Amino acid sequence: MPTSERVNRYLQIVVIVALLMYFTKVITIPMTFGLLVAIVLYPLCKWLENRRWPRSWAIAACLSVVLVISLGLLGIMIWQVAELRKELPRLTTKSDLVLVQLQDWLTVKFGITLDMQISWLRQTANNLSSKLGTVLVGTVNATASLLFNLVIIPLFAALFLHYRGLLMRGVYEFFGTKYQERVKTVATQTVDTYYNYIKGLLLVYLIVGILNTLGLAIVGIKQAILFGFIASILTIIPYIGIAIGALLPISIAWMMHDSIWYPLSVVAVFGVVQYLEANVIFPWVVGVQLKVNTLASVIALFLGGVIWGVSGMVLFLPFVAIIKVIADNVEEWQPLATFLGPEK
Repeated sequence: MPTSERVNRYLQIVVIVALLMYFTKVITIPMTFGLLVAIVLYPLCKWLENRRWPRSWAIAACLSVVLVISLGLLGIMIWQVAELRKELPRLTTKSDLVLVQLQDWLTVKFGITLDMQISWLRQTANNLSSKLGTVLVGTVNATASLLFNLVIIPLFAALFLHYRGLLMRGVYEFFGTKYQERVKTVATQTVDTYYNYIKGLLLVYLIVGILNTLGLAIVGIKQAILFGFIASILTIIPYIGIAIGALLPISIAWMMHDSIWYPLSVVAVFGVVQYLEANVIFPWVVGVQLKVNTLASVIALFLGGVIWGVSGMVLFLPFVAIIKVIADNVEEWQPLATFLGPEK
């Protein structure tokens, strides 16, 4: 087949797959997350089965471990939020003072009178109230989607773990006996890639969260754990994620302390951690394990964001790594493997 025809065929396949992923994301996103969870839990599940646990019991035990860890993290976050609520009266008083100072500054600096400011605030409030219904509908939909995913993702994970043998036999039969060994190699490397990616990603979140927490605690932010790990999780959004996570602790540091050095110290903490995360921690912990170059990783992150939103940013990087594994084992795909692979 001529090169131009082969390229056109591959482009058509990519477009069709992207459209299918976009229009079926309601089910394909939780299904993919379920597969991801199943791959992460597979070593523990297999270990329990080798010790003569029934498969259903082993799967239940694995999901119970995830549930206990999740509840523990949720408990820590609830405790931190409760601590933050104790500071609300002080924050309210300080915010009122800051608002008065801002109003005076606008009047002196720009000649915007208090009546003009009140009129603008009323107009803004009216505009927001007119959109309140849309906001409420969006909130209800987001809550329903979250509850749906909390149920369906563990279900998919359990099903993938339970029927993994059947699924692999179907894959072997689809490609035929001739390619069975190659398919087995690709499947094994795919599982290792996904497992290492998630293990590395969790390690990145943990390291960044600890660094954020230590830095904020040194600065004097009482809810250091809450803000530190929220910013850590938001690092999934390249470049701007940790900046978004830093806005709230910067604001609280500004309102809780009279000195400008406190919010500047918070900025410095997140700036240093962001630099370490982007240039040291993530490439060392995750990038090396995936064996995908930085250009391909960034393209995958942004394409994932376009097609699947934030979920795509989580899932598309291992997708690219899996494509790299397949390309390494398929002679026709060697140029793609070269493009995705690390620089030699």
